[in-house]
Amino acid sequence: MNIVGIERMTVQQVSEAVAKGGRFVIYQYCFSVLVMSFKRASDIHFVQAGESAAMKGASFTAISLLAGWWGIPWGPIWTLMTVFKNLGGGTDVTRQVMASIAPTEPVVAAPGLRQAPF
Repeated sequence: MNIVGIERMTVQQVSEAVAKGGRFVIYQYCFSVLVMSFKRASDIHFVQAGESAAMKGASFTAISLLAGWWGIPWGPIWTLMTVFKNLGGGTDVTRQVMASIAPTEPVVAAPGLRQAPF
């Protein structure tokens, strides 16, 4: 998956933006063709602090509203699910993304120091 919105940012800049309230979000959308319906996830989108996650996902909501209804029975069900999920700000995946782009290294005791037996 691609990450949209962090182009030309360093890992340090991304970490600072997340510390200020930014987050990574995945949106859902659905579309139907005759009797077949498909529910998909978007790429990961970075939402800066102060930006509306619901507005950033408006295009995915629009796709679902325009093209999702037509497949029976899942089209209407998945359309409602995706619209409500996107209007709620999408699925927050900040913790998983930050763990993959800036993993923390385990703390190792200095040589000669004893660690407490826990």
